[in-house]
Amino acid sequence: MERLWHTLRLEAQEMTETTGNRRSIPFSPPDITEREIAAVAEAMRSGWITTGPRTKRFEAQLKDFMQAQGVAAFASATHAAENCLRGLGIGPGDEVIVPAYTYTASASVICHVGATPVMVDILPDTYELDYNAVERAITPHTKAVIPVDLGGVMCDYDRLYDVLERKRGLWHPTTGIQSCFDRVIVVADAAHACGATYHGRPAGSVADFTSFSFHAVKNLTTAEGGALAWRDNGFDSDEFYHQMMLWSLHGQDKDALSKTKAGAWEYDVVFPGYKSNMPDIMAAIGLVQLDRYPDLLARRRALVARYERNLADAPVQLVRHYTDRGNSSGHLMLTRIDGAAPAQRNAVIDALAERGVASNVHYKPLPLLTAYRNLGFKIEDYPNAYAQFANEVTLPLHTKLTDEDVDYVCDAYRDAIRQVMGR
Repeated sequence: MERLWHTLRLEAQEMTETTGNRRSIPFSPPDITEREIAAVAEAMRSGWITTGPRTKRFEAQLKDFMQAQGVAAFASATHAAENCLRGLGIGPGDEVIVPAYTYTASASVICHVGATPVMVDILPDTYELDYNAVERAITPHTKAVIPVDLGGVMCDYDRLYDVLERKRGLWHPTTGIQSCFDRVIVVADAAHACGATYHGRPAGSVADFTSFSFHAVKNLTTAEGGALAWRDNGFDSDEFYHQMMLWSLHGQDKDALSKTKAGAWEYDVVFPGYKSNMPDIMAAIGLVQLDRYPDLLARRRALVARYERNLADAPVQLVRHYTDRGNSSGHLMLTRIDGAAPAQRNAVIDALAERGVASNVHYKPLPLLTAYRNLGFKIEDYPNAYAQFANEVTLPLHTKLTDEDVDYVCDAYRDAIRQVMGR
């Protein structure tokens, strides 16, 4: 196994080697060191590879890092968000507000629990949901809103909470935990935002509930995986954590770690739940990643600064990662090419590829996707989302990049825009 890991690591290093004047720069490889590899090997040698002591330790450390009331780890951020909605008792007949500009997971979880997604547009020239549109969309059936901290930049939560406070008169809780709230509940999608802050408060302590992703392309990875964090809103935090574990383990009231104790085989299944727990092998990676994370965040900030300097006079708009409102996690280098149509944007991406630079688009607005068109959503109703998408290019931003790599990407980007746009 150690030989396999060594081979994979050499292959990853070779991806960024320079051949002549052309570099090969991947979009978002994981930053895995020998420490993570050793931690996985240790977990495997321990004989405990499913959810166990490492997962519980990872949850505890995340809770401290996020200054949260509680944290539950799952197999993905999607499971975290979905289990949260189920734990809140959100289902058929309920409405959940979500921005049209996001990845499908933000909205699919609403469908999974049988609730109705209510899409709103984003603010012009931003990646944030339109707070006024949220206010207009709230009805007596609205149970939650899912703001999206896209790219690692947290939304304006003060503004969002102000909106929800103004609409308190329409709030009708239908479950015990919903009764702990006097307004629509905020279930943030912070898949990109682990380590971000809002007015000094870390993601995980700002929204009522916050889901995080630890997928392979995320800043902090466990290969796959995710977590749900929640702040103190007056409900029993321990009981909510217990409910999250039930949803992640078939509704079984005793996990594998508990059942290993002599004579402790007896268990019950209290409802037909799902299987979405995080195993110790994944948590072993996460524990090392979390220990390294302050340095990784600092490196991302330095890379963002270099991009900003290099592209200061380029015909592009860059997302602002570090502002008076807070610090981003520096997850995505989101750019928009001034005046570019979608076909031109795509041609720029192709030109970057010819120079060995892998780029991306974050994201297709949901109404452009078949699944949501079939639900009746039309892109014409979300003009700001479409405009934001039409000329968006996401450049590589990861801690395997060197300063010279960033310079190369910026030069290639300028050349590609000049080639396609004539300027």
